[in-house]
Amino acid sequence: MLTKRLAVLPLALAAAFGAQAATTTTKYLIISENANKQIGQQIVERLDDGLTKVSFSYKDNGRGPDLEEQFRVGADGTMTEYAVKGNSTFGSVVDEKFSRKGDQAAWKSTSEQGEKTVSGPAAYLPLNSSFEVASVAITALTKAPDGKLALLPSGTLSQRVLDSVEVTSATGQKQTVSLLAQTGVGLSPSFYWATTGAQPRLFGVIMPGFGNALEEGWQSAAPVLGQRQKAAEQQMLTDAAAKLQHPLTGLTVVRNARIFDSEKATVGQSSDIYVLRGRITSIQPAGSPTRDADNVIDAAGRIVLPGLFDLHGHVDRWSGALNMSTGVTSVRDMGNDNAQLQAMLDETAAGKLLAPQVVPAGFLEGESPYSANNGFVIKDLKEAKDAIDWYAQRGYPQLKIYNSFPKAILKDTVAYAHSRGMRVSGHIPAGLRAQEALDAGYDEIQHINQVLLNFFVKPDTETRNLNRFVLPAEKVADLDFNSKPVKDFVAYLAKKQISIDPTMSAFAFLKQRDGDVNEPYVALESHMPPDVARSFKAGTMKIDGDVQLKRYEKSYAKMVQFVGIMYKAGVPIVAGTDDIPGFTLHSELALLVKAGLTPAQALQVATRNGARYTRTTNDRGSISAGKLADIVLVDGDPTKNIEDVRKVSAVITRGYVIYPTEIHAALGIAPFVGEAPKVIKAAPVAVTYGGGNEGARARIEASAKKHE
Repeated sequence: MLTKRLAVLPLALAAAFGAQAATTTTKYLIISENANKQIGQQIVERLDDGLTKVSFSYKDNGRGPDLEEQFRVGADGTMTEYAVKGNSTFGSVVDEKFSRKGDQAAWKSTSEQGEKTVSGPAAYLPLNSSFEVASVAITALTKAPDGKLALLPSGTLSQRVLDSVEVTSATGQKQTVSLLAQTGVGLSPSFYWATTGAQPRLFGVIMPGFGNALEEGWQSAAPVLGQRQKAAEQQMLTDAAAKLQHPLTGLTVVRNARIFDSEKATVGQSSDIYVLRGRITSIQPAGSPTRDADNVIDAAGRIVLPGLFDLHGHVDRWSGALNMSTGVTSVRDMGNDNAQLQAMLDETAAGKLLAPQVVPAGFLEGESPYSANNGFVIKDLKEAKDAIDWYAQRGYPQLKIYNSFPKAILKDTVAYAHSRGMRVSGHIPAGLRAQEALDAGYDEIQHINQVLLNFFVKPDTETRNLNRFVLPAEKVADLDFNSKPVKDFVAYLAKKQISIDPTMSAFAFLKQRDGDVNEPYVALESHMPPDVARSFKAGTMKIDGDVQLKRYEKSYAKMVQFVGIMYKAGVPIVAGTDDIPGFTLHSELALLVKAGLTPAQALQVATRNGARYTRTTNDRGSISAGKLADIVLVDGDPTKNIEDVRKVSAVITRGYVIYPTEIHAALGIAPFVGEAPKVIKAAPVAVTYGGGNEGARARIEASAKKHE
C-alpha cells in the first residue's frame, strides 16, 4: 500500500508544482557574523494556488547544502505535501517526499520510508530542509491551543514566546517581531524571530557567533535581535545550571572508590577521596577515619576516572550539558567566534552556565572563497601576528591554523606563535603536504584525513573543498603502510613527538550508507530522542553504489588501523570528537580500542594525554591531592570493556555534583545507568557562628600586652 502511494506522489506533486500562478517572494540573506559578508540565501515563492517553492543555499568553510523544496499546507497549517531535492553539506544526495491524505501519512527519503495513521494536526520533520519548514511550524503552532504540535514520524514540537521588539528596515518601515523558542527537535532549543499577527511566519534566525538569516532589507536589526535573544537564552541556561548543578559545600568524602591511575593505566585499591572547595585535599585507604565531613558519597566500589578530555570541541551554550553528563569535564575548543567564546568562559566562571572547563585554541584562517568564518581571518603576516597577540594576551595556549591560511607566511607565523608560548596545530593549508606543515613548525595535526592527505596531494591539489574527504576515501584503501614513505613519516612523527588528533568518530561518515546507523552512533541510537536517532541513518557523503561503498569502508578501516600504527610507534594520540559532544568521545575511545589500544590505554589517552596536550597537568588528568576535583563515577569496568565508559552515574567538578540521569531526562535521553550515588549530608558536629570582631579582640590583646 505504501509503495503504491509513494509511486503516485511524484506525479501528483509534479502536476501541482508545474502549475503557473502569481507569486509573492520573500528573500532571506544569510550573513556571516565574523566576516560580515553574504554566505547564502533562502528565496521563498508563494503561489496563488497554495504551492510554496523554496531555494536554499549557503557555503561556509568550502561546503554547505543546496536544496530545492516545494510544499502545500492544509487548513490546520501543517504540510500536506512536501518534496525536497539537492545535496547536503558534505555532498550526499537529498531526495525526500511526504504526503498526507486524510489520516494517512507516508514519507520516503534516501535513508528511510514509512507510513502512519494520524488524527489531528501533525507536522512532518524532514531530514534536510530550509528554514521555511520552521516557518510553517511557527504558523501551525500558533493555532495549537496548548502550544504543542505532534511531529511525524514521531515526537512533539513545543513553542513559547520569550520576547518581542520593534525593528526598523533600511527604508524606515517598522514592525514588531517576537522571539520564539521551539523544543522537541534535537538536543537543544531552536530560537526563531517571527512576525506577529494572526498568521505569524519566520522573520529571521540569529545564530550568535556564526551568522544570521533575515528578510532582505532588515539586516540592520541583527544586533538588537542578537542582544535580546542572548538575554532570553541566558535566563534559560542560568535556570538549567541552578537546577542541574548541586553545590558541594564544605568537606566531601567520596568513599569506597576504585581510582583509575592515568599514569600507569591501572585501577588501584578502594580509597576515600576528600574534596573541598573544588579540589582534592587528600586520598586515604577506604575506611580510614573521617573527621567532620559535611557530605558523604558512597562510590560503592565503582571505578572512578579523572574527568575526561575532549580535545576537539566547538563549544556552544547548550553543549555543556551533553559533555558533563558523559564525564567530559574539560574541552579544548578548536575554533569559535572569539567574542562568543569569551562570553561563555565568563558565564561558566560565574556559575551561570552548565559547562566543562574550556581550554581555548585560537583560530586563524586566511581570506579565500573557501574561508571558514571563525576566529581571525587574515591577509598578511602583520594581521597574523596581531591575532596571535590577541590570543596570547587572553591565555590561549594553542593556535589552530586552517585550510586557507597563506602558505607563504606559515613558517613565520608558527615561529611567532612559539615565541608567544603557544603550541601550533591545525589543518594543512591548501597547497602543502602534512610534512611541509611539520617542517614549518606544527606541533600537532587535526583529523586523520589531514594526516593521510600527506601521501596524495600535489601543490595544485584543492583541499579546501570536498576533496579533503573524497581523496582519502578513494585512495587510503590502496596505501601501503609498509612502504618507506609511510614508515619514514610515522618515524618522524614519533621522533618529534607530534601529537595527532584523529577524530575517527567524526570521520566515520566517509563510509556510511543511507539507511544504516553509522558506527559511532550504534550504542546511542536506542537512548536518543526519536528525531535524533532518525538522523543517525542519513548518509553524509555521496556514495555511488556498492563498489564505491566497499572502497570507502576499506579506506576508513585503514584510517583506524593507521591510528594504531602511530600509537604503537610512540606518536602521541589525543581523543577528540568534532561531533555530538560527550557521547562521541566514548565512541572515539571505542575506536581507539579497535585500532589496537587496550581499554585502559584508551582511557589514558582521554585523561593523562588530554592534560599533557592542553598544558593542564598541574591540576587535571589524574586523581591526586592538590588537583582539581574532576571525578567521574562509572558503573561497570571501562578498563576491561570500553563501552562501560558510557555508564556515568555521577560527575564531580568545579565544586558541584552532577547527575547524568537528570540531564538526560530533561533532554529526552534514555538513561545509561540505574540509580546514582547520592550525597548524604552528615550531621553537624558543632554550632559555629560566622563573622568576627577583630577590633574588640585587638583592644583586649593590646591591653593584655601592657600587663605582661
